[in-house]
Amino acid sequence: MANTLQDFKINIKLQLSALWASVMFLYIYGDYFELYVPQKVEGLVNGQNLLNTPYKLLFATVILTLSSLMIFLSVLLKPKWNRVLNISIGIFLTLFTLLVGVSSFSEWRIFYVMLSFLESIITSIIVWKVWHWPKN
Repeated sequence: MANTLQDFKINIKLQLSALWASVMFLYIYGDYFELYVPQKVEGLVNGQNLLNTPYKLLFATVILTLSSLMIFLSVLLKPKWNRVLNISIGIFLTLFTLLVGVSSFSEWRIFYVMLSFLESIITSIIVWKVWHWPKN
């Protein structure tokens, strides 16, 4: 008589959606915690920051919107398009967040480096899971 806990198989689409939601939470935490970095708030108020033009702000918004949309699209889309989008956006965001992490090495942004590497690990897991999408 084995005393095992009951479990059930979670659909790949729900797994992907949960992974994208995790990435989004890490993005949000990183941006929130960055407000505690000295001079950050002053830079936001006086325009002395990385996103100091409308076009840079739009670019950042588009990049962050990708992962937000993937939470929903991973559940909605058919497997073929789901696979294409998850692999392409997953690879892009893995490389992008690795670049952000590497370029953020400083004492006050070490938290940002850690979050960037976690985001890259999760987006890599997304690509791996989609690449190995279960067959019927």
